Amino acid sequence: MEVIKTLILTPEEIPVAAELLAQGRVVAFPTETVYGLGANALEPQAVEAIFKAKGRPQDNPLIVHASEESQVEAFVKDIPPEARRLMKQFWPGPLTLVLSKTDLVPAVVTAGLDTVAVRVPNHPVALELLRQTGFPLAAPSANVSGRPSPTRAEHVYADLEGKIPAILDGGETGWGVESTVLDCTVWPFRLLRPGGVTLEELRALVPVEYGKSPGEAEKTPRSPGMKYQHYAPMATVYLVTGKRAAAKILESSEPYMQKKEKVGVMTWNERAHLYPGLTVLSMGSEGDLQALAHNLFHLLREADLLGIKVLFIEGVSEDHLGLAIMNRLRKAANHREIKT
Repeated sequence: MEVIKTLILTPEEIPVAAELLAQGRVVAFPTETVYGLGANALEPQAVEAIFKAKGRPQDNPLIVHASEESQVEAFVKDIPPEARRLMKQFWPGPLTLVLSKTDLVPAVVTAGLDTVAVRVPNHPVALELLRQTGFPLAAPSANVSGRPSPTRAEHVYADLEGKIPAILDGGETGWGVESTVLDCTVWPFRLLRPGGVTLEELRALVPVEYGKSPGEAEKTPRSPGMKYQHYAPMATVYLVTGKRAAAKILESSEPYMQKKEKVGVMTWNERAHLYPGLTVLSMGSEGDLQALAHNLFHLLREADLLGIKVLFIEGVSEDHLGLAIMNRLRKAANHREIKT
């Protein structure tokens, strides 16, 4: 791959980013969830550059970001009234809707599917960038495929420096986990990926199913984040759940400690004292799921910077935002889960 100089742009330099996108280049930009790697969603060659920079599999569809609901109407065939209700409630915001697409959307964006995932992000820099470009942006997370998603410009730079022309720095993102993805082409609607808008919030407005359907892993997924390992640090990760989690982590860490390998644990502040001899990565105050989501991917990247070889992570409740957090942790652990 050609090595290029990666510029760090400020929000005042949005016109520079917009010009690069107009030229068919890719630009990383902040959203309220994570940083995205954007390209003109209506230009196949521009979109191809996203896959090349990330090393992303071609059968992993992308989310199309629009500046407003009316822009979405140009490239979807049908918006059910229940989907409009969700748009009104949660857009701009961390909710992605899967709808039937028109021929305006290139096949490379949707992995050849007849559906497209769309959302309106709730971030002033992202929205201004979309307004200045005048076209929608296809944008997965701005990281090397499989790595923890980036929530700071420095995370993007660590992964993609020399591979993309520019990073639009808008500071830390808010939510810290990606958007919720909801398939609106089936009834009841189907939750494909939990995220910032919770299952409970969705079900308060429309019927929603959640859980794997038969054969789901074998076919092209309708949403990113469903088929491949994601969010993984360099360390071997174990997710530990249940009331005996601390005892099990101490027991399981002993063989690694004897081999002088650096072992880490992600736990709540109030439980850090339970792990003498282990490198503790704080998840924040116990039960503060919003703070944990905000810092989750940064903590996984911090484990790499600390040289941790084996990382144990305490599981959390799967209610509300906890469902999205546990979804990400299971993928980071490649489904190495120890139940106590």
